[in-house]
Amino acid sequence: MINGLKPLNRSVRWGMVGGGGTSQIGYIHRSAALRDHAFTLLAGVLDIDAERGKAFGVQLGIAEDRCYPDYATLFREEASREDGIEAVSIATPNNTHFAICKAALEAGLHVICEKPLCFTGEEASILAALCRTHKKIIGVTYGYAGHQLILQARQMIEEGLLGDIRIINMSFAHGFHAEAVELDNPSTRWRVDPKYVGPGYVLGDLATHPLFLAETMLPQLSITRLLCSRQSFVKSRAPLEDNAYVLMEYDNGAVGSMWCSAVNCGSMHGQKIRVVGSKASLEWWDEQPNQLRYEIQGEPVRILERGMPYLSSQALADDRIGGGHPEGLFEAWSNLYRRFAIAIDATDRGDAKFLESFWYPDVHAGQIGVNWVEHCVKSADAGGEWIDFNIK
Repeated sequence: MINGLKPLNRSVRWGMVGGGGTSQIGYIHRSAALRDHAFTLLAGVLDIDAERGKAFGVQLGIAEDRCYPDYATLFREEASREDGIEAVSIATPNNTHFAICKAALEAGLHVICEKPLCFTGEEASILAALCRTHKKIIGVTYGYAGHQLILQARQMIEEGLLGDIRIINMSFAHGFHAEAVELDNPSTRWRVDPKYVGPGYVLGDLATHPLFLAETMLPQLSITRLLCSRQSFVKSRAPLEDNAYVLMEYDNGAVGSMWCSAVNCGSMHGQKIRVVGSKASLEWWDEQPNQLRYEIQGEPVRILERGMPYLSSQALADDRIGGGHPEGLFEAWSNLYRRFAIAIDATDRGDAKFLESFWYPDVHAGQIGVNWVEHCVKSADAGGEWIDFNIK
């Protein structure tokens, strides 16, 4: 159980690009990073408006002279300080991720980045190469993967409790954008602008979350080909999709499906993953994140609850309060940031053996997501053709 003690004997000196007072996501980054004292926020570029960003940073306790006008200045000035930052989180619109990640790595910083990591597979490969060259990590904030029962599912599948894996059904389909809400909401508007969001809307913004949950639960499987159909039901969003279906085939013979949508009227979130094996199935739903549904053919359904002693040690390790008390998305993010800090420290110490078996959403996870969206768009734009997918 996590009891609030630091996971390291130090705190990582940390900065932020983006995530200011008008950000939808900045607060959860800060809450997650600071909760276990694994990071200390010392510097940042918190807003595109430098003065507004400085005022917000000072309110957060950042020294005024370390609230910078742009990321290039942040990286240059912090590199000249003995107490300069060691890591930076990037919480900016999607079209800026690649340039900021690249500059941060070249400045010798570890990076924690919002998804998507970038727009193209080529860009993702460049970032992965920079991680290797500079011996730095990129952590990607697939926040839902921090829920403990995702690791419980991973362990059960690894132990063979489901038998041979046959089917993986994934969805992330909410209804909050069933109308053109972006016309009156600037914080939503950029999400449906190809200039800012890239080649897809719900494929990148929603679908990559359950896709990564599947990768986490089933690390032994790889997608071999996929087929995508995408729609723009709110016509002003075209060519970006607000609904999409993807079929996938895996290297073990299993099949998968993904439904992602922002027009699923009445649905609050609709993120689910169901893994079907030859003996049993598992199902997790992010609206009930403290429960994992375990169904053995011919037997009563079992509901596994977070925090209970019958769970695996991997799942229990991330508990923050005993069973019966609900944990949520902020706890899940905190679990990921804790892992990012541990990975940063191990990388700095050159502990390759530890990192071989240590799980966290890394640059490779970001690569998979970027390439998957790219291939989905290619398939859909070709009229729904099957496309080979050999990214491992």
